[in-house]
Amino acid sequence: MSKRLFSHCCWCGDFSFLRGHTVKAVCESFHLAKDSGFKVVAHMMPDLPNVGLERDIEQFTEFFENPAFRPDGLKLYPTLVIRGTGLYELWKSGRYKSYSPSDLIELVARILALVPPWTRVYRVQRDIPMPLVSSGVEHGNLRELALARMKDLGIQCRDVRTREVGIQEIHHKVRPYQVELVRRDYVANGGWETFLSYEDPDQDILIGLLRLRKCSEETFRFELGGGVSIVRELHVYGTVVPVSSRDPTKFQHQGFGMLLMEEAERIARDEHGSGKIAVISGNWKRAKFMIYSQFELGTLLPLFMVIMFRIGLSWLMKDLCSNKKKIMKAVWPARAFRAV
Repeated sequence: MSKRLFSHCCWCGDFSFLRGHTVKAVCESFHLAKDSGFKVVAHMMPDLPNVGLERDIEQFTEFFENPAFRPDGLKLYPTLVIRGTGLYELWKSGRYKSYSPSDLIELVARILALVPPWTRVYRVQRDIPMPLVSSGVEHGNLRELALARMKDLGIQCRDVRTREVGIQEIHHKVRPYQVELVRRDYVANGGWETFLSYEDPDQDILIGLLRLRKCSEETFRFELGGGVSIVRELHVYGTVVPVSSRDPTKFQHQGFGMLLMEEAERIARDEHGSGKIAVISGNWKRAKFMIYSQFELGTLLPLFMVIMFRIGLSWLMKDLCSNKKKIMKAVWPARAFRAV
């Protein structure tokens, strides 16, 4: 583990941020979450005291390249000085000074250039009323300014959000022309990750994605150990199309999700050596897997049955056990399994 990154996250000079955990704990949390099938979205805060621009860049470079981190998503929150905080006292006494607006835009632009194509940048700043901010971000459109700076420098942001087909249609009036399956493999948090996507490579437009993981050998979820691979996310972008509807001008419900699942099953069977594939999903998506893909219910169903029995809804349980669709409407998110 990098001591440099540890110092950035937990301690800067003589000022402790009292996060209550170490970077090692962060890495372990990422590992446990991914081995359970969850997406991991990290919150990162540049412009902390006693760090500096170059060390901030080094920190983010390691964050995206070190297999102990490599999150699926990022929320980028530059430091804000708020009255009543310890940082406010440092700033008031002159021991802390925020980056200038131009330096902050430059920093965010350089960070966005580092983001790998399998990571989504959800946010670039917090929505905090400016009257509450004593020092820090001075622009409400920091992401937009950073992207403009990247254009001036001739570099691109290739995160998931920037490349989404819906975003490209709305902001740039472009549509995919030649769509093909793209595969990216990488190691992260003790497991083998495969990022599958349908894209237009020439225009760098993303239509849909799937995150497949072969869990680490020491996964704590017994049902995911050995011969099981897990789909941590399946998403097709673009304008929302109602369930059971199709629009030839839109991209949802055109079969991209099914094609991604079929390729994930092939990889799980032929390359991972898995006998089953698991999918983490919500109720309605799980119903779709059950109806169209012959998936079985996952491990949370027995707990659900116990709870329903205890509250005296035996009549509902009898109905649920005889009707798969109603089961799917009633059970909270869990995993579905299918033999591959």
